[in-house]
Amino acid sequence: MPGAAATGPARVVARDWGWRHAGRKAWAVRDLDLEIEPGERVLLLGASGAGKSTLIHALAGVLGGADEGESHGSLLVDGVPPERARGRIGLVLQDPDSQVILSRVGDDVAFGCENLGVEREEIWRRVDASLEAVGLDLPLDHSTSALSGGQKQRLALAGVLAMHPSLLLLDEPTANLDPAGVAEVRDAVARLVDDGSSTLVVIEHRVDVWRELMTRVVVLDADGGVLADGPPDLVLDDVGQRLADAGVWVPGIPLGLAPRPVSGPSAAVLTTDDLAIGRTRTQPVQEHLGLAVPEGAATVVVGPNGAGKSTLALTLAGLLPEITGTVTAAPQLAGRLGSRPIRWKSTELLTRIGTVFQDPEHQFVSSTVRNELGVGLQALRWSRTAIDERVSEILEALGLGRLAEANPFSLSGGQKRRLSVATVLATRPAVMVLDEPTFGQDRRTWLSLVRLLQHELERGATIVSVTHDAGVVEHLGDHRILLEPLEPGRRAA
Repeated sequence: MPGAAATGPARVVARDWGWRHAGRKAWAVRDLDLEIEPGERVLLLGASGAGKSTLIHALAGVLGGADEGESHGSLLVDGVPPERARGRIGLVLQDPDSQVILSRVGDDVAFGCENLGVEREEIWRRVDASLEAVGLDLPLDHSTSALSGGQKQRLALAGVLAMHPSLLLLDEPTANLDPAGVAEVRDAVARLVDDGSSTLVVIEHRVDVWRELMTRVVVLDADGGVLADGPPDLVLDDVGQRLADAGVWVPGIPLGLAPRPVSGPSAAVLTTDDLAIGRTRTQPVQEHLGLAVPEGAATVVVGPNGAGKSTLALTLAGLLPEITGTVTAAPQLAGRLGSRPIRWKSTELLTRIGTVFQDPEHQFVSSTVRNELGVGLQALRWSRTAIDERVSEILEALGLGRLAEANPFSLSGGQKRRLSVATVLATRPAVMVLDEPTFGQDRRTWLSLVRLLQHELERGATIVSVTHDAGVVEHLGDHRILLEPLEPGRRAA
């Protein structure tokens, strides 16, 4: 495991600090007074949109200059602005794709150390140790473009751990990981900070995963300032219900969501026959799949990172061609079209199979949230009145109303995810294929999203969700598809 940072753990001080993104009326964070002592391990909580990611980015010195927004007050790391302490700060972002820089795994992990001027021999010792620590057991020359989202998240963390940061900032580091990966990442972080050589700040909705490691919980108030601050047991136990009401995930507090009623078997709306899938024809990630997606039911696709869950989702949705075998749509879904979704046009898919990608930004095409929600409806030639009515309905249901005129790319991770799901919900397709639909959601927005999806099931829709979220499995898992990775020897080189 990488050793201690030579300069010791960092100290963070915020005094009446705030930040407002360019073009926004509301402040993302305001009136923040906070001190984090060297070596503290802080779990940063708050409702979606409370400014957690904004604060993390500010501490990493990557918010940008005056053209990106405006600030007030002061925010210092070891007495200097974060921009002047970047070499001592490590950041893992919500979106793992945004942190993959080089084409090979080993080179990508080594990149940060090379920029810090670490000796070559020491760099590769750190690379090996960091990859082992996060459980990414791959050759150093393995292509980063062939990694799953969860594997990219481990890669990003390995690159940061190798730098031996004095301040380690983690923005939902386990959101795309399977349960084994969650434990490995948490344990890797624990080993790094165990000797107090790094100060740790973690944003995470999986509070129970990190609770025992943290020395302190800080909850940001969406209206500004700090809602709660103190030892984990004091904050989570004594004011847990208050925090839950504010949108914070607090272990042990029931969701109050009724389970799905048990229904009998139904006919399949999508089937696969001897299906092999992969992002390239020479690298299958699954083979010989014979699956059936029941109509009008909720199906979850589960399994470890790298098993091909997202690839299967794109293939079922008619967006990725089969390597071998077929995906076949039932006549009631295909209508007068052929039975192969991969051959349908985009406008033909709109009302038949809607897809939410693993990375929400990959599907945004408009400059405002409101316009983004209307794109599919315009393609279906809805009237302006009908579009406005449907868009307003979705904005209200998913708590995006106040962001209607915001640029989709300026939203928080959780808000982007809700918007990406909303764009599919707007056109009410018969089948919805959702990749990690609840990523980045606080308790309130998670409940709103799951209730809305349950309502779609009640009207007869079919939902397929790729997920590591146990709550989604429980409440949107009438049918389950478990994928296990192919044995390494069975994959093409």
